[in-house]
Amino acid sequence: MDDVVGCLACDLTAGRTSVPGGRIQRTAHWVVEHCVGPLGVGTLIVKPLRHVVQVAELTDGESSELGPLLRRMAAAVTALTSPEQVYVCLWSHADGRPGHIHFVVQPVRREDMDGHDRFGPALQMAMFQAGQTPDPRAVTVFVERLRDHLAAEPS
Repeated sequence: MDDVVGCLACDLTAGRTSVPGGRIQRTAHWVVEHCVGPLGVGTLIVKPLRHVVQVAELTDGESSELGPLLRRMAAAVTALTSPEQVYVCLWSHADGRPGHIHFVVQPVRREDMDGHDRFGPALQMAMFQAGQTPDPRAVTVFVERLRDHLAAEPS
């Protein structure tokens, strides 16, 4: 695994920085964790284990795991949060430069949209501007429920 010290995504994966609830899942090429930013309880981050800054740099193995993993996480988030929509989007900039790619899997509830009077990318920006990160205890409870849900899925 390529690892870059000082990259938040790499630091979280390597355990140099803690993430509430800990790692949710690891595949051969990807890791799933709860978002550490202000996008609400239930928002997941799906990122490659190695430091990758462009989708075009993904290997065949990474690419083949990505779609099914995103679908599985979006389905689990939907089952546990009953949102109006689950946003799945790629983020990959840090300080205006390409950074470690990661896919955000975000349940969006009506109260999120009403509270910020926004939806889509504008909602995400408003949530970042508000800067309200979820209570780590609430995140840990959600992550435990998510792990139980994923473990109960048929193989």
